[in-house]
Amino acid sequence: MTAAGPVPVEFRATTKRYGRVEAMRALDLHIPEGRFVVLLGPSGSGKSTLVRCLAGVERIDDGELHLGNEVVADRRRHLPPERRNLGMVFQDYALWPHLTVAENVAYALRRHRPGRTEVARRVGEMLERVGLVHHHGRYPHEMSGGEQQRVALARALVASPGLLIFDEPLSNLDADLRERLRVEIATLSRDSGATVVYITHDQSEAFALADQIGVLDQGRLVQYAPPEEVYHRPATPFVARFTGLAAELPGRVVGAEADGSSVEVDVDGGRILVRRVEVLKVGDRVTVAVRPAAVRMTAVTGASVLAHAGVSNGSGRAPAIDSGHPGGLNGTVADVAYRGRGYDHVVACCGQLLTGCFDAVRHERGSAVSVNLDPDGCVAYSSTVAN
Repeated sequence: MTAAGPVPVEFRATTKRYGRVEAMRALDLHIPEGRFVVLLGPSGSGKSTLVRCLAGVERIDDGELHLGNEVVADRRRHLPPERRNLGMVFQDYALWPHLTVAENVAYALRRHRPGRTEVARRVGEMLERVGLVHHHGRYPHEMSGGEQQRVALARALVASPGLLIFDEPLSNLDADLRERLRVEIATLSRDSGATVVYITHDQSEAFALADQIGVLDQGRLVQYAPPEEVYHRPATPFVARFTGLAAELPGRVVGAEADGSSVEVDVDGGRILVRRVEVLKVGDRVTVAVRPAAVRMTAVTGASVLAHAGVSNGSGRAPAIDSGHPGGLNGTVADVAYRGRGYDHVVACCGQLLTGCFDAVRHERGSAVSVNLDPDGCVAYSSTVAN
């Protein structure tokens, strides 16, 4: 493969089997040139299989795989990794232990056969960009994990490949270093102009990096969209769960907005307004997926405390807080944790626990709170689908 510059990637009904297990099932995926795509999913979802097939490490069983205008894999053809014009960064760095930093980076240029002066120039420039120019003579075992991953990044970039593949490159690093290296990966990858395919099981990492996110579940691509759409309009309950929920609340549809984009749902006597991603009608049983960012809490005082305590208002039952409009629910703080910028709370509400409920103010355990849910952070699914 001789094409220079970023290349588009296309999987066409691509399948990979291991014995009777289909690790990748008739997958269709198009990545335009120069895009930064993150593939997100739990262990066993098919992420690693997909990138190994893309890199040429594994052969596909059915379908086609295109890089640029070339078919690099189908049932008969298999172009090896060294002919696919790609660079790859692995979780475990994959550096040659007997080579120095400069020699590891230069190794990626061996196929291009530049002269020694050109090799030294390109390696020096790349080590300068990753902040390791003064470490060129060290060996991998003399460096920290973060430094080794920077060497791996420099090696992947030095030959100016059209495609960059990242296989969970940050998972072995501590939290602070992971965040700093994430920024470096994003900056250097985009500056290179290459098409990027990055796999991770970390939702926050995916949302921070991606132009487009592909969510994988049991070898299938279940949603492929910009991060904002994946967050606000998850295509399936699995996507909603895997990308972060405070809770799933059972309820029943009692009304709908005129434009049809939202429905009003009764959840344990309280009413909330939520988005819908499928056709729902009044009376349908639903499960409401609630994002942590949708939860707003306020302390309950005075007469409202009586409602939480179950004191009747003449109707024979305790009213929901703010029951005059959708969104207000009774809650009790079950746990609280300090997070530096504020507090994460666990709130017992509607017979469920809402987790990750942030507030700059601490609400003590056992205290009554009014819980309001932002409709933009709540999505209703038919209960038959949600299960």
